[in-house]
Amino acid sequence: MILAFDTSSAACTAALFDEAGVCLAQRDEIIGRGHSERLVPMLDELLEGRRADTILVGVGPGSFTGIRVGIAAACGLAIGWGAELSGMSSLALLAAQSGGEIGVAVSGGHGELFVQQFAGGEPTTVLFNLPAVEAAQAITATSVVGTGARQLVEARGWGEARDASPSAADALKLAPSLRSLAAKPIYARAPDARPRQAA
Repeated sequence: MILAFDTSSAACTAALFDEAGVCLAQRDEIIGRGHSERLVPMLDELLEGRRADTILVGVGPGSFTGIRVGIAAACGLAIGWGAELSGMSSLALLAAQSGGEIGVAVSGGHGELFVQQFAGGEPTTVLFNLPAVEAAQAITATSVVGTGARQLVEARGWGEARDASPSAADALKLAPSLRSLAAKPIYARAPDARPRQAA
């Protein structure tokens, strides 16, 4: 079985698939904060005592804390079960909700957006972390999804925005290259917290 989950956004989302790729169960909850408290109970409810052979975890970009919580849980489960572990792009997971050309825009803090464009499930731009006005120039798809979609479309002055969160149920729609990443965070910008410099 394959267990997929993502905690990079306000959503805590998980899905369990059989060997044929059929989704056996899924959970999607918008919780804001508190992934460290909610994720393990959610997985326990989802698994009902079952174990997975493969684990897919969202590696970002998105909430720094959320990403770390998800990866830590995935690493622990992989060690305990002897399961194969891979990372998946959290932006690609959002793009998987649409099969056509789509822009993804996620709030990145400090008024900036994480943005990337996809077509047919494959990225057509690199990942950017930009202020909304610059992000609006980088994304040319008419439809934009994600927590920063409205901000991008308003800055651009045209297009369709849809506020959306990732769903782990879409994990197997991702191109293999986007769900075989290293299980390491993709932050796309430097973290706000920095080690204290020695005096």
